Amino acid sequence: MMSASAQVKIGYINTDELMSIMPEAAKISADMNEYQGTLQQQGLTLQKEFETKRDQYYKDSATFSNSKKEIVREELVKLVTRLQSYDQEMQEKAQKYAQDKVAPVQAKAIEAVKAVAKEKGYTYVIDNASNALLVMPPDDNLLPMVKAKLGIKDAPAPPPAAGGTK
Repeated sequence: MMSASAQVKIGYINTDELMSIMPEAAKISADMNEYQGTLQQQGLTLQKEFETKRDQYYKDSATFSNSKKEIVREELVKLVTRLQSYDQEMQEKAQKYAQDKVAPVQAKAIEAVKAVAKEKGYTYVIDNASNALLVMPPDDNLLPMVKAKLGIKDAPAPPPAAGGTK
């Protein structure tokens, strides 16, 4: 009895490395830096607002009625609470912004990997971004082929250091 068995071809790629060299990576990094700077500026503005109101309260509170003191103290407490929660809010906003920016690039990378795998006859492709594989044949690394598919050129080698060994 004969059985037909298809050859299984397994490849691997480091998608973190792939995404880091895609042209979109620099734009995402610049956008993230700008966005985080804006968030930090808003935090500083909030801090300054609190400090100004606090200082004004210390300066003028002797002339305030008890009810006005209470109202201003409540405003200060609200500002302190807002300041305390702003760091967490800033981190969450930055994380969501990054996810929104990275998702389309990640989808493009995965589609390119799928296309190369199909063209080259790979049955399975393992993402070794987590470095979970200890032994892998270098001939099955799809990164060079996916880079070519995406039109990504290797960076030129750095010039030799001056005064190096001869």
